[in-house]
Amino acid sequence: MAHETLGRGALNPYAGMRQVPSFTLVSNDVQDGEPLPSEVYAEYAGGANQSPHLHWVGFPAETKSFVVTAFDPDAPTGSGFWHWAVANIPASVTELSTGAGAANASELLPEGAITMPNEMREPAFTGAGPPEHTGVHHYWFVVHALDVAHIDIDPQATPAVLGFMMRDAVLARAIIVSTGEFGGAA
Repeated sequence: MAHETLGRGALNPYAGMRQVPSFTLVSNDVQDGEPLPSEVYAEYAGGANQSPHLHWVGFPAETKSFVVTAFDPDAPTGSGFWHWAVANIPASVTELSTGAGAANASELLPEGAITMPNEMREPAFTGAGPPEHTGVHHYWFVVHALDVAHIDIDPQATPAVLGFMMRDAVLARAIIVSTGEFGGAA
């Protein structure tokens, strides 16, 4: 799927950044270009607030760590909506299981990984919940391969600050973009 523009004018949130090679991201739960399953929606939207399984391969050999993010650029906020961000995933880890983003699932994340607060100010995954009359939203699940083993960042920093802190360390990105809309979990 081409990720330059999507749907109702949704732009690639990475288009204005330094361009890097891509690698492969697959999931048992979300598929590129397909609607989100109901489990990935927020509980208030009829879902289970469950982060999807993610598995990545083909990243550069010089990768020293990964960052995983989930972002909705179509949220009617003027700045999008960060659903999830996990930093300092060791290069030896190439998969996060379904539900690894739960607030009480630290055993599902590798030692040393930091979950940044999402837009709800919770250090966890928060599911999709597009407001009524906002059309189709595009959910960008991204694994960033970095050339540093550790990002020295305050665990209370926002995902946007994380993006700034890692910008020069990104070697490559793997992307799945799924869609969602109001009532999509029903």
